[in-house]
Amino acid sequence: MESFKFGHASASHWKEAAQACLIQMGDLSHSPANLGFLYTTDLLARNLPDILEYFKKETGVSHWVGSVGVGICSHAKEYFNVPAIAVMLGQFPEDSFSVFSTTDDNFEKFSREHQSWSDNKQAMFAIVHGDPRHKKIANFILQVSERLGEGFLVGGLTSSRRQFVQIADTVIEGGLSGVLFSSAVPLSTRLAQGCSPIGPRHQITESSNNIVIRIDERPALDVFKEDIGKKLANKLEKVAGSIFVALPVIGSDLGDYIVRNIIGIDPEHKLLAIGETVTPGTSIMFTRRGPKKARKNLIKMLNEIKTSFKGRTPKGGLYHSCLGRGENLFGKNSEEVKIIQEVLGDFPMVGFFANGEIYYQRLYGYTGILTLFF
Repeated sequence: MESFKFGHASASHWKEAAQACLIQMGDLSHSPANLGFLYTTDLLARNLPDILEYFKKETGVSHWVGSVGVGICSHAKEYFNVPAIAVMLGQFPEDSFSVFSTTDDNFEKFSREHQSWSDNKQAMFAIVHGDPRHKKIANFILQVSERLGEGFLVGGLTSSRRQFVQIADTVIEGGLSGVLFSSAVPLSTRLAQGCSPIGPRHQITESSNNIVIRIDERPALDVFKEDIGKKLANKLEKVAGSIFVALPVIGSDLGDYIVRNIIGIDPEHKLLAIGETVTPGTSIMFTRRGPKKARKNLIKMLNEIKTSFKGRTPKGGLYHSCLGRGENLFGKNSEEVKIIQEVLGDFPMVGFFANGEIYYQRLYGYTGILTLFF
């Protein structure tokens, strides 16, 4: 299979959308595909078992992974607030992948069913989907990576206003699921930040759980106001949705950082409440979210991943973006995925807009993650 088969469509009934996807994929009677990626908008979440069985029957492919999202995407097209499906079929070397799911906190089932295969196949990469309601999901991500010998995980958390379901050969709920790939699968992946730093790196010098009390030995709110500028500092009610906290990744030589929301401001005591538990000594920055810088960061990431082509053409790709991106950041005309097409050209791609993005061992926010298979 030179290129993966893919299709995407919206229709009032799921079967109409699924049939349209099949038509786009063409004749599959002699298809060597052995793994499918399936994403639907959350308006079709309750229909996902039927949709999955339909594609299994019509394609002859038995192994599938995927999830649902408030929005999904495919080749130069984003779908929000409509019933929609995006599907892609890939051909991978025999015994080069293994579909998994786990809701077991001690990972005994995962180790029993997948550890030996992972060790034998040198599996160091996985496409994963997770349940954002699970209190230990960040720890699940870290543990799966560690079970793979510091393996690289890429994916996202289900975003839904209905059922929080995932696909791992069947429809499941809870925990983490996905597909492990052996070293025989050539691929490349990169991350684009959606928020850019607006001030220097600081250090938290006093905190309590997720409450930042002092930064650089000064009241946290004073440092925050200084970095965001007088205009916003005088209208703190305006910072929601535009100003965020960034926690630099320890040991990263790429200037990587994890963005978290500011969930509360206490002007009287000059405190900040953020969406992450922090301790004294943690580095902290403040960032701004905006379409111009997000577009610049995305184009930079795409040009970086383009250098990994080395004369090759991607057979297919997966794009996992934040639900705060897409039409909410780039505009309503599928602008985010069109940028990918403009820089990299045409290739099969599907994905969804997640409630948290997974990259390496960490859970990110407001990022876009592209993975390409060669």
